[in-house]
Amino acid sequence: MSETNIDIPADLRPRDGRFGSGPSKVRQEAVEALAKAAPGLLGTSHRKPTVRNQVKRLREGLAALFELPDGYEVALGNGGSTLFWDAATFQLIQDRSAHAVFGEFSSKFAKAAKLAPQIADPVVFESEPGTHPIVEVVEDVDVYALTHNETSTGVTMPLRRVENGNTLVVVDGTSAAGGIAFDPREVDAYYFAPQKAFASEGGLWFALLSPAAIQRIEDLAGRWTPEILNLNTALDNSRQEQTYNTPSLSTIFLMAEQVDWMNAQGGLSWAAKSTADKSQHVYDWAESREWASPFVQNPEQRSPVTCTIDLDASIAADDLTKILRANGILDIDAYRKLGRNQVRIAAFPAIEQADIEALTACIDYVVDRLRP
Repeated sequence: MSETNIDIPADLRPRDGRFGSGPSKVRQEAVEALAKAAPGLLGTSHRKPTVRNQVKRLREGLAALFELPDGYEVALGNGGSTLFWDAATFQLIQDRSAHAVFGEFSSKFAKAAKLAPQIADPVVFESEPGTHPIVEVVEDVDVYALTHNETSTGVTMPLRRVENGNTLVVVDGTSAAGGIAFDPREVDAYYFAPQKAFASEGGLWFALLSPAAIQRIEDLAGRWTPEILNLNTALDNSRQEQTYNTPSLSTIFLMAEQVDWMNAQGGLSWAAKSTADKSQHVYDWAESREWASPFVQNPEQRSPVTCTIDLDASIAADDLTKILRANGILDIDAYRKLGRNQVRIAAFPAIEQADIEALTACIDYVVDRLRP
């Protein structure tokens, strides 16, 4: 048996080997429900009741999951979180924004704001990967852009309103939404995509909008905006239970199935405990091994949904993940641009606790055979 041809015993392997940080595991029960609904859903008009009822189901499910206060609304549109960054430069940032930057994804919104000619250059609060910065009050800023969970590094930050007059708190919740609890009253626009905790496919964005954010969108409706980036158009269509242009119907259905399932389990408090329990197992496991350690040093900043674990130089992470993949254990590779010898393990609600525990046992099994 060569080092790159290690066969993990079947009784050690997880029942489901999907641990990717996005796209993430989709529950088989949701796929089967989609197959049953497909003849009357897939390939039908998104302007008709069959599809609009699914959008309504999803929007109402999200409002319940996040326990949205009165006046908050759920908006959606095509394009994913990346599109939402550009949309925000037109219709959420009035003049200038301030950004917490502590990894690949949090940096992208700041870059989008810097490139936008209709607004001033942003203020950037930056910290090293593996930490998050402290955001301070800036007098001429009208949007504070935060990231709830930096998917590339496995750092989470608390969400607290930055009080500074007529300002909005705009939060990228893409890998946190549905897996980390927070108070929606602390934010004005909390946006995310379906392919992580919501166990669906990509290509859509969702945003939880406060009355203040809705007012800002309406106030900036006169600013020239490409129609696909027009949040006022997206909000108008969302209120009609549809999107401006044709969405992926399967994505909407799978996400609605996941949201209903999460609400039936106990809502966001249940989901947050589920992710916290699974991630704590991963961190405890890493700290008990001489050849592994959590990348994020401060336990309070460690993500409960995307766990980044550094490996000793004697263990090549690429070799480890290649062997695991050959054994049906998928997508625990480190984020490529971070450039560290590490693994990244998702602990989203759809992933079973027993599978997380089996994963760490499998890593132990492989490492015992890889180390000199």
